[in-house]
Amino acid sequence: MRLSLGDARELVIRSMRVVGHDEHDAGVIADHLMDCELRGVDYGGLARALSVVERIRKRPEGRRPISVVRETPVSVMLDGGDQAGYLVGHRATRLGIGKAEAAGFAVAGVTNTWFTGMFAHYMEMATSRGLIAMAAGSSDWRVAPSGSAEGRFGTNPVAFGFPSDGDPIIMDTALSSVMVSEATLAARLDRKLDEGKAYGPDGQPTRDPTEALAGAFTVWGGHKGSALGVMIQLFGLLAGGAVRPDPLSDCSLFLMFMRPDLLVGEAELRRNVSAYADALRQAAPIDAARPPRMPFDRSAAERRARLADGHVEVADHVVERLRTIAAGGT
Repeated sequence: MRLSLGDARELVIRSMRVVGHDEHDAGVIADHLMDCELRGVDYGGLARALSVVERIRKRPEGRRPISVVRETPVSVMLDGGDQAGYLVGHRATRLGIGKAEAAGFAVAGVTNTWFTGMFAHYMEMATSRGLIAMAAGSSDWRVAPSGSAEGRFGTNPVAFGFPSDGDPIIMDTALSSVMVSEATLAARLDRKLDEGKAYGPDGQPTRDPTEALAGAFTVWGGHKGSALGVMIQLFGLLAGGAVRPDPLSDCSLFLMFMRPDLLVGEAELRRNVSAYADALRQAAPIDAARPPRMPFDRSAAERRARLADGHVEVADHVVERLRTIAAGGT
């Protein structure tokens, strides 16, 4: 279904208000989900709003305000209060950016939250202020390490962001072959997963997204991806996460922010990052239809195109369900 950007955002806000978010928090969540839609990440967009509503209704008790557990001039640790990770990650990013701008460097840790979203969103918040940033997020054991069919770490996204003279250079990738939100959307739309993406609860390969959600996803990158997934899970422990996180409410997030002038001038770094990006893009392509590109090039181009068009395409089922929720239905 084709929706205007304004109608799509308003639909998310109305749905978030139904499950108890105030106008500000509903707007923070809507902006994050709309950023996903604009970049072409549909499984992290409006479809994710359905998962937020379902998660809150599944466990309505226990939500409380986000609180500061520990703080120094260069660090902050947040208890997410069982609030949606879009809100907790946004708060941690804002606090971390402020500390890094003042002191040059800062780290933030987050636990007791869920659905921390697209880390590129947080990276862009930092790079827009001229900062270098990193994020690592751990969660429930949904991904099987290399050599096993049993989950032992989360999908564990990792992200890096650098400012430049043009678009920032941002890498954001998970260590699983498929994301939870992708499998969830596939189940909603009765689609199969690609071969080699998941195991069912019986340990056998499966293309059924429901079986995959009850079993484990395969790891991206073989034994090297598996090792990186383990390291990110350890960052989750540093951020206060449990050894075996709760499937519903124990995502952990580690964030790092740094002013370039701790090492080189910001203008010099921006100039050199841009020069390197141009050099990479000009590398002779093996396939002319698929030339080399820098991380974030595709996202930036898709977002510009959708902003110019003023609309996004969202699955009919997702729109219909959100409209029912926004109207007070179940």
